[in-house]
Amino acid sequence: MQPVNIRQQNIISLARLIGRVTVEDLAARFEVTQQTIRRDLNDLCDRRVLLRTHGGAVVSSSVENLSYEARRYISASEKRAIGTAAAALIPNKSSLFVNIGTTTEEVASALANHEDLLVITNNLNVAMMLYPRPSIEVIVAGGPVRRSDGAVIGSATVDLIRQFKVDTAVIGASALDEDGSLLDYDAIEVNVSRTIIENARRVILVCDHTKLERVAPVRIGHISQIDTFVTDHLSSAVLRHVCETHGVKVLETSPGESAPEE
Repeated sequence: MQPVNIRQQNIISLARLIGRVTVEDLAARFEVTQQTIRRDLNDLCDRRVLLRTHGGAVVSSSVENLSYEARRYISASEKRAIGTAAAALIPNKSSLFVNIGTTTEEVASALANHEDLLVITNNLNVAMMLYPRPSIEVIVAGGPVRRSDGAVIGSATVDLIRQFKVDTAVIGASALDEDGSLLDYDAIEVNVSRTIIENARRVILVCDHTKLERVAPVRIGHISQIDTFVTDHLSSAVLRHVCETHGVKVLETSPGESAPEE
């Protein structure tokens, strides 16, 4: 593989500075064609320096997560579809946990018209989304609030979650391994996710296909602890077999497809 050229180095620096770059903006900035920028981005994504999004790219890392706002750009339409499909699995008059994540927020958004729900969450974005709904009761876990994404984490959060036994947990993960490992970047956040899994009668995992293209260092658990995996497209035959082996139902919103790249 050829060394990164000066333009690609500048693209990396810009992406790290602002979180996301677009083909159109980069082509104008460097006075080259959009086709040239697409080749640059594809090369940087092959090196796992950047992660491709529709129309651009965001920073990729195996030890540090992308900024929360940057994550919102990744597979945005796929996440909305996943959120709608997962919300359809949750009946009225039930209780649930919802953890931090841009995809779990899409589930919460799709739950807005449900009735008689009890939602316990460590995600301030989910709480703000749902608390105005008169038919949804929201309980927010206590503890320190992480400024980067509105996550409430720490021992107080874990203690509150342990007070409940809910019908359904809706969780996300930063990365999925083909062996079925659910992975994240923050060990403190992982403790919250583990406790959520332990205190739910049913667990729904919501992750788009790009999570199989990422790596993260902290293990949340294993896919065998999940009841239903909702994704846009599961391309890995290995992970699909792991799901089948452990009786995990896979629900794909766009089977056989993946997000288009420009």
